[in-house]
Amino acid sequence: MRSTRRRALFALSIPVLVAAVTLSGCTAGNTSSSASASKQALTLGITADITGWDPSNQPAYQNYPMMAVWDTLIQCDKLGKPLPGLAESWKISADNRTISATLRSGQKFSDGTPADSAAVKATFEFSAANGGGAARYKGIKVDAPDSTHVSITWPTANPLIVLNTCNVPLTTPKVLAAKNFKAPVGSGPYVLDASHTTQGSVYSFTKNDSYWDAKDYPYKKLAVKVLPSDTAVLSALKTGQIDGSLITTSTVSQAKSSGLKLQTLKGNTTRLLITDHLGKTIPALGSVDVRRAMNMVFDKDAVADKLYLGNAKPAYQIFRPGSDAYIEGMKDAYPYDVAKAKQLMKDAGYESGFTLTIPVIVGSGVDKLLPYVTQQLALINIKVEQQALSGPNMYSELLSGKFPVPLWPLGNYGESLQDIYDYVLTDGIWNVSHQDDPTIDSLWKKITSTSGDQRKQAEHDINEYITKQAWFVPMAYPDGFYAYNSKITVQPASDFAALNPLLRDFK
Repeated sequence: MRSTRRRALFALSIPVLVAAVTLSGCTAGNTSSSASASKQALTLGITADITGWDPSNQPAYQNYPMMAVWDTLIQCDKLGKPLPGLAESWKISADNRTISATLRSGQKFSDGTPADSAAVKATFEFSAANGGGAARYKGIKVDAPDSTHVSITWPTANPLIVLNTCNVPLTTPKVLAAKNFKAPVGSGPYVLDASHTTQGSVYSFTKNDSYWDAKDYPYKKLAVKVLPSDTAVLSALKTGQIDGSLITTSTVSQAKSSGLKLQTLKGNTTRLLITDHLGKTIPALGSVDVRRAMNMVFDKDAVADKLYLGNAKPAYQIFRPGSDAYIEGMKDAYPYDVAKAKQLMKDAGYESGFTLTIPVIVGSGVDKLLPYVTQQLALINIKVEQQALSGPNMYSELLSGKFPVPLWPLGNYGESLQDIYDYVLTDGIWNVSHQDDPTIDSLWKKITSTSGDQRKQAEHDINEYITKQAWFVPMAYPDGFYAYNSKITVQPASDFAALNPLLRDFK
């Protein structure tokens, strides 16, 4: 949807093969590169429109409007460790259930109301009942004994307590009670300039000089343009209409030859998620042989070389290399073998195949992957039908469980516990069928009650189990690319999912 702070509020990490959805505008976003160089204005491109201003429904990926207007209780660095936010200090209980924070005094929301503990309490309680990430906050208890102190307690030990805390954009109790999300009310580094904003085209912002960390956001004005295609992104970069944007593998060589700077990002695994392990919606998926056959019709080397033009490596597991769950040297459990895949389908009693509906959000990159997926699954008589999703509820619908096999280039995190939490656990956001598995439950209990080598071994055991059970069809680790002009400085991305630079990375 993953993400993103940010590491992924929603964990919706939309991919790097992105094409776009809406037409770009020409209002306040036409800032020249020379203006950016003088710290007057920064103009960034995004390749898909935002989903609106509901703070509980904010995909983290390239969501610069979200980063601009909202603050969080704490922030997360690129390794998922806590940094100051609205909280100037914090403490985590020994049992990993409670985070207690002391807030900065004097911070205000854009409507003039105080950014205090009451707002933190209201926002976290709202997040526990609304939005795609609600499962992360189920059963929490929030105490706000005074205006500058707040504690959030989970019902059980939560090894992801830091990441879950830095994912929640803060707003006012009044906004949340009314569910009035026509415009953002935040206490972040920028304030929306509605008079120069056109929804779906350009979002304009002015600097909030009262923000506690204003010095790390040097630009007085910010504009975020929604661009309609790879060609439009590259053209806007070359002509100085924007200062930076994610680009696709198809335009990397042109960006280099145009003198643009590039930052390479390694935060994706392209995969099918086969979440209907019990076959409740699609009976065939209850057979592990069928799931294994689905793996074996994809030539992962060809995906990396042809689909991603060599800017990817084949993926045999879903976890990021170097993370605790990643198993070094793991071989492809299901190497490309169409004949064997057909035999597995026959052995499972599904030689004639079945129909599989895969949801598509235009501009997400899935539309570019789907022709290949459709072609390969057809080799074992699995007919793929597309279901187009659009509008403000498209991500909620994607995660609703209506479609038990999403296709998505999801972020793979530096902290693999977040991958397990989002993609593997029964309540995981991306485990959209939410089917119980006693083996996973048992291994997660080990994770929450151990540390060090014991915890790492439990993560390896989960990796081996979901691979053996073929819960996913991993295809590739694609490189992402952020292109920008020489008039600005972009620090190495501090994004926990390594999908894009964060707003704080632009200098």
